[in-house]
Amino acid sequence: MTDKQWVLTDVANGIWLDDFDLDPQDGPSLAGATNWSVQKRTLQGGVSAGVDVVEVDNGRLTMSILPTRGMGLWKGACDGLALGWDSPVPQPVNPAFVNQSDRSGLGWLSGFNELLCRCGLSSNGAPGTDVIKNNEGNPTETELTLHGKIANTPAHHVAVSICDTDAGTISVTGIVDETMMFGPRLQLVSTFSTTAGSNSFSIIDEVRNLQGTPAELELLYHTNFGKPLLEEGAKLVAPVLEMAPRDAHAAADIDSYDVYLGPTAGYAEQCYFFELAAEEAGQTRVLLRNRAGDCGLSMRYAKSQLPWLTQWKCTQLEADGYVTGIEPGTDFPNLKTFEREQGRVVVLPPGGTYQVRIDFEIHGSAEAVATTEHEIRALQEHFVPQVHRTALPKYSGS
Repeated sequence: MTDKQWVLTDVANGIWLDDFDLDPQDGPSLAGATNWSVQKRTLQGGVSAGVDVVEVDNGRLTMSILPTRGMGLWKGACDGLALGWDSPVPQPVNPAFVNQSDRSGLGWLSGFNELLCRCGLSSNGAPGTDVIKNNEGNPTETELTLHGKIANTPAHHVAVSICDTDAGTISVTGIVDETMMFGPRLQLVSTFSTTAGSNSFSIIDEVRNLQGTPAELELLYHTNFGKPLLEEGAKLVAPVLEMAPRDAHAAADIDSYDVYLGPTAGYAEQCYFFELAAEEAGQTRVLLRNRAGDCGLSMRYAKSQLPWLTQWKCTQLEADGYVTGIEPGTDFPNLKTFEREQGRVVVLPPGGTYQVRIDFEIHGSAEAVATTEHEIRALQEHFVPQVHRTALPKYSGS
């Protein structure tokens, strides 16, 4: 077995590679693919200046990782199927150009275009006022911006690893710190991993509390899709235990929450909140498939790690950002004050860690989609889902 590592960025030791190119000629031979590669480049020009992109190609699946943007995933493809969406923000944005306080705390949206971006770590959800203890131990008001800081925080350590066991594994690991004096000191260690020649990849995260006192954690995986997976008649398949609309606007279309419209002029976003069923081992799974059911993407993860799911439907015109978000999280994306009241904010002890793993699989045939849909439906065999027609106070307070 060979397990080799290449460090691309290490701020503490003064290491930073402007360019990196690794393939079978330079690295170990992987049985799963003969045409794999890992490349790193730094974008230049406009608001993308200085953004590092790590391109992973496992011989079948490609993915663009953004260490400069909290180890998010910009876009990808598998067997010719595009993954991601067309945002009004066309290119990755350097966090230096994102003012998260802009537009009453909505400035996060000026850098939003990823297939996957994390929301957190110390807070996520709607902007607004929270009350915390200041450095003197007294209650004080603080303004929270949309979805927290982690997606706009660069990694200070990035490394590529290749393991030639079995088919071979390609991994990219980044370390991102969300820290301040008299405030949160949280560290994210994130690994993107894929098997050579496969149609799948995994995100394995560990968040550590670096401070000497307990710390709050909110973590949501804002996973976003446009065409071709999203289209008129596309469907979300999930093993629903309980679900409710976020508000009265979403409640108006509760009967079709799992089916999508095509691009629609004047569409206003709708959100639905879920608790999902899990198998005996604790794993749950969700699927987004196209109308014909011949392509889709599923996400599998432990319900104990990510107990809540948010569906974000934003089927506005393509020029405005035609997209849906499938968002597993430790909480719902409400104001942190409300989520704390509902007991959904994680508290990490000093030095404590929180681990998350999400396995993504791309399905490129009707047979593969049907098999996955059957597995998800099987999780609901022994109960009737509770689908509430109005918002639940415990979910959204609406």
